[in-house]
Amino acid sequence: MRKITVVILFLVMNFGALAIGGILMGASPVENNWYNSLNQAPWTPPGFVFGLAWTTIMLCFSIYLATSSVFVLSEPKRRNTYVLHLLLNIAWNPVFFYFHLTWLAFPILVGLILTLIRLNRLMGYSFYTNKSWLLFPYFVWLVIAASLNAYVAIMN
Repeated sequence: MRKITVVILFLVMNFGALAIGGILMGASPVENNWYNSLNQAPWTPPGFVFGLAWTTIMLCFSIYLATSSVFVLSEPKRRNTYVLHLLLNIAWNPVFFYFHLTWLAFPILVGLILTLIRLNRLMGYSFYTNKSWLLFPYFVWLVIAASLNAYVAIMN
């Protein structure tokens, strides 16, 4: 029962961060005229993929955090890295979609990648053992997102 409660806690925090970022970005990407007018990368996935990807990512990330052998919020370095990760996740949406600062959004994505790697290390895992496979979709998606962001920043 405790594990289920912790999974729910992380689901609320992780999806909550996505929701806050979504609110701060203004219009959704589908409705965002500025975004739709950009010269986007040829490998940009269709819009529905983003929702599926983020749902999968946050489910896996929440399970990873809840079922790890150490509790991420119990130690200051882990907690601070996790909170920084949430804040970067929230910040990217308005920086990119609302303020149109694509050049500033890119380092935020790099920061997300680095905090994800650091968090995994602080949890005592390497990327090829233990529960780290749950982070693989997140890591891959962030790399794809960084490439899409870089393309937009360079080409527009």
